[in-house]
This record gives sequence, structure tokens and C-alpha cells, in this order.
Amino acid sequence: MSVESTTTAEILLIGDPVTHSRSPAMHNAALAALGIAARYRAVQTTAAELPDRLAALRQPQFLGANVTLPHKQAVIPLLDEIEPAAARIGAVNTIVRQPDGRLLGVNTDAPGLLADLAAAGWTPVDQEVVILGAAGAARAAAFALADAGVNGITIVNRSLMRAIDLAAAAATNQPALRIRALSLSDPAVTDVIAHCTLLINATALGWHDDETPIPDPPVGAHCLVYDMVYRETALLRAAVGRGARVRDGRGMLVEQGALAFERWTGRPAPREIMWQAAFGVEHGP
Repeated sequence: MSVESTTTAEILLIGDPVTHSRSPAMHNAALAALGIAARYRAVQTTAAELPDRLAALRQPQFLGANVTLPHKQAVIPLLDEIEPAAARIGAVNTIVRQPDGRLLGVNTDAPGLLADLAAAGWTPVDQEVVILGAAGAARAAAFALADAGVNGITIVNRSLMRAIDLAAAAATNQPALRIRALSLSDPAVTDVIAHCTLLINATALGWHDDETPIPDPPVGAHCLVYDMVYRETALLRAAVGRGARVRDGRGMLVEQGALAFERWTGRPAPREIMWQAAFGVEHGP
């Protein structure tokens, strides 16, 4: 959908909470740089408020929305159409309003993660992956990495049934992939993490203080520890202490945001401007 400079439009960030998000600064800087007369704003939205929030998106002033925790799966029944990749993943982080008011669900988290891993020099060959979490962001990671061709994936989650459900879904049409699910409390988790080459935190643990899904991950120099939380976390500090390579979620935030921006506006996203607006530096590591 293209947007002319004379158009007044709105884009929302829908989640609970949203006050911590860098997305408004990032997207408003991009809109201003391209002369697009639109604004991006974060709107705190509870589960009870979600249906009315989605209904309002059908109004002509809206280009669409981003969706963040905890609504990436809950929005799906409220949409008119889901792109095939998002339907497979079972999570939507971007909504694109169509000219007729219909709402299209898209997932830009999966390609955003792969783009940022590639920027870190990561390739899927011979990779053994552990994903912490089983919600929307974890689903995007599991499907993206399964499709990329990694050797094996282990889903680790507090709720074993949610991990099993995600593992089964990601294994569909992937006959060469070894995938399994473990409860976070399973003693086997320590050994699995010790031997993995990519450990991803796809939980929200890391936003506050020193909370972490794994207090002392048994990783080493053979492992890249990737935290989707876009700050230095206790998990990353512990991984550095053990000699692992680390990367936070800043690059994924910018990449998924850039892909969403392009869907809303029909214009190439100014990634350098977005990065600087979000994090105060010119480009990512």
C-alpha cells in the first residue's frame, strides 16, 4: 500500500505493556524522514479491549498496527486474512489494513530474526538450537530456523504441553529436522544447552532488573546466545562470563520493524534512521 505525503494516517502498537517500547521513536523517525504524514503510537491494550481495538483499525485513517505481547496469537481470530507464513507460525506481529478495510495478519518476526542472525555472521549449517519459550516470538523463531535448515531444535518452556505443541507444529513437513520439547525444570535442559550452538531467549524475562530464564547457562565459545530482549540482560552477562558470543534483540527489532514499515507504506524503510532513533547510534553491531 503506497502512502502519499499528503495523507494523514495512523499506525498503532497494540500490547500490554507497551510503555517500554522503542517502536514509536523508531517508526516516527522513519515516517518523518520520508515525508509521510502519519504517526505511530503505542496503545496499552488489555485482552478485554483487544476486539474493540481491532475493530477500530478498520477505519480509513489507519494503515495498520504492530502487535506485541501478549496478543500475537489472540489477534488471529479477529483478522480477516492471515498470510500463509503467519498462519503456519500461528502468530501475528503486524497487521496491514487493506483499502476495503479488511485486516491482513503478517509475521515479520521470523524474517527479522533470520536477517539479524545473518548480520551476526550466523549460518544455519550444522546448528543445534535451543529456544527458551513457546509463545508468539518463540513460534516465529522455531519456524524460521526449521525452514532455514538447522540440524536440531529443542523447545524449552515452563509449560511442557505448550512446548510439545510448538515442536509438533514446527516439525510439520520437516523430515530431516530433529526437534523435541522439554520442560524448563527437566534435568536434561542443562546438557542440551551445554551442547547447543545457538541459544535463543524468546521469553519476556529480561526486561526487569536481573530476571532471567536461565541463571547460569552452561554455554561456551562454541555458542551464540541471542536474547530477543533489546537490552543487556542477566542472561547475556552470564553467557559472556562463560566465553560465549552474545547478541541482544536490537537488530531483530529494527529488521522486523523495517519489514512492517514497508508493508504499511509501500516505501523502502530507512533502517539506519530507524536504528539511530531507537538506540541513539548510527547502526547496529
